[in-house]
Amino acid sequence: MAKLFVDQDKYADGEGSPIIAAFNSALKDLVRKKLDESGGNWNDFVFGKAYSLITAEEVAKIERKVLDSGYRYTCSAMISIMERPDAYKPLPGTESGAAKFSFEHPEAQTAPADASGREQRGQGDNVVKVPANVIGIARYYRSADQVMQSLTQGVPPDTIAIIDDSGGTLTAPILEQFKGVICAGGTVRSHLGILTREYGIPCLMGAKISGIFEGDTVELEVSGQSKTTEAYQKGVEMTVRVWKHAAKK
Repeated sequence: MAKLFVDQDKYADGEGSPIIAAFNSALKDLVRKKLDESGGNWNDFVFGKAYSLITAEEVAKIERKVLDSGYRYTCSAMISIMERPDAYKPLPGTESGAAKFSFEHPEAQTAPADASGREQRGQGDNVVKVPANVIGIARYYRSADQVMQSLTQGVPPDTIAIIDDSGGTLTAPILEQFKGVICAGGTVRSHLGILTREYGIPCLMGAKISGIFEGDTVELEVSGQSKTTEAYQKGVEMTVRVWKHAAKK
């Protein structure tokens, strides 16, 4: 069986989760088989024959084998499950609607209300340190339909957008209208983190929150330190807090 570069990569540090390792193993086996069939010349294979010898159907067959085992992907945006409901786990909150939904992360750090009525409801990685915290109204943006509605009707004032997707593509058309962003995925180096930094919009990435509903007044501790590359590399927690303000009577 043909040897691939990855078989002897001394700089490799593992392939990640078991599902990633399973995919990589199956794909490498496919490449080895096709390389052998092509005559074993790596350069000719990579720059020519691979495009005809490895078909989309064969790659899809590998994924189908995984899905047939019962495995389902975890999606970071509702569009994934809308387009491929057979491949993704259901996203919490899609049945009840925004009014009754709240992200409920098991690792969200919560605390009773302080003297000023601020109740901690989670934490996240601060993209950029700014002089003062930002306070606004929590609003969930989880679908393209919500974004299209905001494009025609505008984003309500003082919106703190709460979103699943760290890619930034979903909310990019209305991003500059947000007062702040809480994103449940990604890091400060994700696409959304980069976009909010460029637009000057306070943002928390990889946020773990609980008990924040549509219309709640929330405060982001963006005056705290932004998370550094070194902190990610060393696994150092460097989060700032998310508070929910007590409702005014």
